[in-house]
Amino acid sequence: MDYLFSVVLTVHILAAVSVIGLVLVQHGKGADMGAAFGSGASGSLFGATGSANFLSRATAVLATVFFVTSLSLAYLAATAPKTTGSVMQDAVKSAPVPAPPAGGVDEGKSPVNPDSKAKEIPK
Repeated sequence: MDYLFSVVLTVHILAAVSVIGLVLVQHGKGADMGAAFGSGASGSLFGATGSANFLSRATAVLATVFFVTSLSLAYLAATAPKTTGSVMQDAVKSAPVPAPPAGGVDEGKSPVNPDSKAKEIPK
C-alpha cells in the first residue's frame, strides 16, 4: 500500500508542476483585446475563441490527472491502517511490565514508606 501511495503522490506532484508550467506558458485571453477594438479582426472578445490548441488540451488533461490523483490520495490516506501514539508511546508499550510482589498488597496495612502521606487519605 505504501508503494501505491508513493507512486500516486509522485504522479500528483508531477501533474501539479506541469499544470503550473503550462498555465504560465499559455497566451492569455486578454492579450488580443486591443485588436478587438479597431486594430484588426479578432473574434476572441465576444465570440468563440476557436478550437483549442495543444497547450490548452494538455492543461485540461493534466488538470484531470491532478484531480484524479487528489481523490486517489484522499482515498488511500483514509483507508490506511491507523497508527496510534508516537514513538515514545510505542516504546512504553513494548517495555516489559515488572511482576507484582509475591506476597501481594493488603489494603489494611500501612504503606512501605513510613514518611508517605498515603495513610492520611480517608477511607
